Amino acid sequence: MTHKNMLVGTSLLSVLLLSFHLAQDAIHAKPGTVEAGAGNLTAILILVVLLSGPTLLAERRSGRIIMLLVALFAAGMPALHFTLGHTWSKHDAALFFVWCLIALGVNGMFSVILWVSEVRRLRNERGFGT
Repeated sequence: MTHKNMLVGTSLLSVLLLSFHLAQDAIHAKPGTVEAGAGNLTAILILVVLLSGPTLLAERRSGRIIMLLVALFAAGMPALHFTLGHTWSKHDAALFFVWCLIALGVNGMFSVILWVSEVRRLRNERGFGT
């Protein structure tokens, strides 16, 4: 399996995990807040854009940039949530929520590594490398 194919796969997994994460955020949000309501419509649009990178634009520069954004969003979610000081034991299904954050972080960092490797490979193929 090539790094490009693995990058597409990890990007798709990140989008799936991000959708789980956003659904959990909506469930645990206070009623009447943006996170519990209209903010989910914005999240759907963002997920569509993030999904278009690995599925429709994987061969193009814009697709690779979107896949990098997916990787950075995925890697950033655990950093954002774990540094805010949540009390996880107060929530039902906290295990799945925390696992989802850890999986997002691991998958996001691995995607960044694959992205760098793929960009280097493309530069070398085009004769820009050393």
